[in-house]
Amino acid sequence: MKSTRLRRSLTCAVAVALSCAGLVALPAGANAAAGDLTVQYHTGSTGSDQAEPWLKVRNSGTASVPLSGVKVRYYFKSDAGNPSYRFACSWAVKGCANITGTFGTLAHPTATADRYLEVGFTSGAGSLAAGADTGDLQLRFYRADWQSLNQSDDYSFAATQTSYANWSKVTAQLAGATVWGTAPEGNDPTDPTDPTDPTDPPAGGATLFDDFNYTAYNDPKIDAHGWSVRSNSGGPGVPGATWAPQNVTFASASGNSVMNLETSTSGTGESTKQTEVLTKALKFRNGTYAARVKFSDAPKSGPDGDHLVQTFFTINDLKAPMADDYAEYDFEYLPNGGWGEPSNILYTTSWETYNPDPWQAVNQHTESRQSYAGWHDLVVTIDNSDIRYYIDGQLFGTHGAAYLPERPMSINFNQWLIDLAGQTSTSARAYDQQVDYVLHVKDQVLTPAQVAAKVAAYRSAGTTFEDTVPAS
Repeated sequence: MKSTRLRRSLTCAVAVALSCAGLVALPAGANAAAGDLTVQYHTGSTGSDQAEPWLKVRNSGTASVPLSGVKVRYYFKSDAGNPSYRFACSWAVKGCANITGTFGTLAHPTATADRYLEVGFTSGAGSLAAGADTGDLQLRFYRADWQSLNQSDDYSFAATQTSYANWSKVTAQLAGATVWGTAPEGNDPTDPTDPTDPTDPPAGGATLFDDFNYTAYNDPKIDAHGWSVRSNSGGPGVPGATWAPQNVTFASASGNSVMNLETSTSGTGESTKQTEVLTKALKFRNGTYAARVKFSDAPKSGPDGDHLVQTFFTINDLKAPMADDYAEYDFEYLPNGGWGEPSNILYTTSWETYNPDPWQAVNQHTESRQSYAGWHDLVVTIDNSDIRYYIDGQLFGTHGAAYLPERPMSINFNQWLIDLAGQTSTSARAYDQQVDYVLHVKDQVLTPAQVAAKVAAYRSAGTTFEDTVPAS
């Protein structure tokens, strides 16, 4: 969680992600049931500076469809060197502010596809009436290093598709179910950890659950339950800042106890107070990690704009530069940008190792440039094959086996400032990040639905804390 390390890593990180959900072919022109979709495509560019998949999504069913539940995927082959890519919306009838774009990695790469661009819609895009379409979505993506890209070997690309027509090589999902298109071969619905899996959570399994039912940062139960409220100096964050345990407080929200992390500043290092809560033990490795976290886009008081980082992550110590037994798995939300980003962005990052000087990093990350203000269910699962990140029940990123942990880790929450360049005012301001609960189930991969069921069972039983995870 060192700001220099992550900022520099973004230039060399591998953009990754989302593993393939189930995909089922629907032939063009087929009669559609209520809630079905059709995707039309034409290419806005056949050049090498950027790809321009222009799309229209049509509601071919008989009932109105909320666009916030629609996801469209365009598949392509990454270029030599495995570069990162950037998404942009040039123009859209629904408004570019209501269009999102994230990149994912296919679970089973083919000769014409190992990545995809997933296009989504915010609630501001509204609904799509039966028989209506979205109008133009004039989209583009390009290499982060602005080097030439090759479209000719991309699964979804067609140089001759110069006007809109139904295109089955672009897929559409509605509320998690694929209703249009055919994915590249071998990427059909076989994922056993589908977040819509309704099965009950597995019985047994060593577990940490904490509902954060405490009175104050110095409540003796916090220490007894294995947590440390940080007060020592050091990074990450603004030079000269301190970690203020008294700014970790507890309150009730919607009938549940929540932990609040406040970070404040008046525009100097000395006035900056950051917050962090972490487990004292490094005893967590494979399994499921989950937390319900409230991110904030604006301060609760004072002027907005600081380059803030709000987090949920696991980590162990780097024993030597480029040590291969280092591990770190992050959810990091930047409400006002930072690290070269102009506005809000959320990262999930899986670390293998790094060298602080000279800088060298080995990691993968997934990113989404949109607001995540409000409560979110965050889940990361680690088994012997990959690392998967979920947000609000939807698969957000899948990172490869090269990034699996070799040693146990701690569980952490913190909120801190990258720098003071986002807001130069000397007026006092303060930001809140809240945490409802945290859950870890050792050596078991749970779906988000199973996580929710397990948390509900704890609360129904009146259990506010349990830790049966053995010391490593």
